[in-house]
Amino acid sequence: QLNKGADSARGDDASSLKKTVASWLNESRPTPNPPISSVDKSGRGFYHDATGELLCPVDFHWANPRTKEGIRNYEPDFQVTAHSWPAFLYSNGKYDPDDPTKGLFKSAWLVRTFKHIFTSPSSAGEIRPDEEEPLGYQESLHKRSRTSGERRTRSNIATILGMRSVQPRAIAYSAVQLRFALSSCGAWRIVDDEFDHRQFYIYIIDYIRKPGFSLI
Repeated sequence: QLNKGADSARGDDASSLKKTVASWLNESRPTPNPPISSVDKSGRGFYHDATGELLCPVDFHWANPRTKEGIRNYEPDFQVTAHSWPAFLYSNGKYDPDDPTKGLFKSAWLVRTFKHIFTSPSSAGEIRPDEEEPLGYQESLHKRSRTSGERRTRSNIATILGMRSVQPRAIAYSAVQLRFALSSCGAWRIVDDEFDHRQFYIYIIDYIRKPGFSLI
């Protein structure tokens, strides 16, 4: 029963984010061309520049036509696996090879996804794609669960789970859901081509728990 409940919750989150992430992308600048469909995911992933840029491993440069060609053709030198962080984990998608932790887990895309799932969809809309609001700052999740004038008929997920601070598992879960929403996968699967969502989830948790690492 617990597994069924977890699968149902994951499915509900995926369904909601499928439409929401499309809306966020279409509201971003520059505007995606063609627009991201909120119904059909087949045009997302590495088939579209807007989603491809966010999904692209930081080891590669999406702006390089050779990178796009290599990833789309599944070339061995351009494998997309959970061993390399996707750009959407970094603030403004910027990765510094000399300081790999700079901006990590601080992207507006990830923060919005976390808030959409664990506080409320309306709270996610308060963040602009070009703004940075580190997850480590969001310590009082209960207090941030309502927007001004908003009437709530049920508790948010963070309250139900008793979360008083942002937990590594919640960040990892949000990242997995965002990755799936950006992908072209029409149905959930643990392994998407060479990318293993379970490994991705575990790597994020382990990385955040490393001594000396801070989300702030």
